Amino acid sequence: MNQKIVIIGAGQAACSFAARLREHDPESELTIIGDETSHPYQRPPLSKKYVTGEMEAERLLLRPLNWYEDNNVKVICDQQAVSIDRDNKTITLSGGGSINWDKLLLATGSSPRALPASIGGALDGVYLLRSVADADAIRSELVEGRRAVIVGGGYIGLEAAASAAMMGLKVTVVEAAERILQRVACQETSGFFKNLHQTHGVDIHENSGLDRIEEKNGRACAVILTDGTRIETDFVLVGIGIIPNMAIAEAAGLEVEGGIKVNAHCQTSDPTIYAAGDCAVFEFNGLQTRLESVQNAIDQAECAADNVAGVARDYTPYPWFWSDQYDIKLQIAGLNRGYDRIVTRVGDREGSLTHWYFAGSNLLAVDAMNDSRSYMVGKKLLEAGRGLTPEQAADTSLVLKSLL
Repeated sequence: MNQKIVIIGAGQAACSFAARLREHDPESELTIIGDETSHPYQRPPLSKKYVTGEMEAERLLLRPLNWYEDNNVKVICDQQAVSIDRDNKTITLSGGGSINWDKLLLATGSSPRALPASIGGALDGVYLLRSVADADAIRSELVEGRRAVIVGGGYIGLEAAASAAMMGLKVTVVEAAERILQRVACQETSGFFKNLHQTHGVDIHENSGLDRIEEKNGRACAVILTDGTRIETDFVLVGIGIIPNMAIAEAAGLEVEGGIKVNAHCQTSDPTIYAAGDCAVFEFNGLQTRLESVQNAIDQAECAADNVAGVARDYTPYPWFWSDQYDIKLQIAGLNRGYDRIVTRVGDREGSLTHWYFAGSNLLAVDAMNDSRSYMVGKKLLEAGRGLTPEQAADTSLVLKSLL
């Protein structure tokens, strides 16, 4: 019997789920509900080539528009799913009306953390970066000679800082933690990128809290740090992390814990409802884990689609991430949590470098700067569960590929 399958959310996870499901099941009704005006698109370029004007909106699309018609996938744009009625298996839409479902995927993603309005977070000239609309608004600010303050020294903030600096803006990054990238990378990687940005003229204030944003005629004109430092600016970009979109799941009585909890089959506490991507939290290596990455959105959504289609399997993530800043491509394989040792290895090509994370003698992850060959070796070793000792990582006479 054909099922009615509905996806709430219209990002990478939604598109990957739909494509995978259609491989198994070409007949069931499949509907995607998205709150933006666009069909599913990729977000990583927003802080890089899209915001600088190097990439047009059409190139962001994950699938050409005719793919949805050809594969009988209905996309409802510019509508919010307001509530889920689990008893009657209906979803109420913001534009009125409802839609029925037999199986449901929550691919609601995440939202950027905003600064409180009480310190200027709602002023004109203060931006978040999550959507095409956000990037379009920021693009109009990127004019050579202007001043930008980036609040937050994570990947999104640093990518935006690099884009603005390359366009000739005077850029300042303000990071409340002791160092940029503190939550996601070792001190060695943080130091590498701090030096990279400083050589491109970016001022970096670490261990510096934001007290407030000053305004002139309702628009941001300066930021005041907690130590009293005043930095004049033409606009402010806030990149202080994201929050999983789980309110609709919580209101429906699903179990949440820093995200929408799912089991190994990507099922929520209601076995007819699945979740995948930024919004989902699951057990990985004995810890509750939520991965904010393209890799997780694709792989977890495909696993959910397999299980919906009756091809039962567990989700086992093999995390990878990347970040492009200036002429440096950072590629990361694995999860570095729990590391107690870093081994730095100079690559074969000029300027290439890797940092290898170990817990004791166990390899956890690798950060590769312009060293795609070492990255691929590390990624394959981690996926295969094969060992690399700290001594081997430090031995530059050893050809890493030989370990495969």
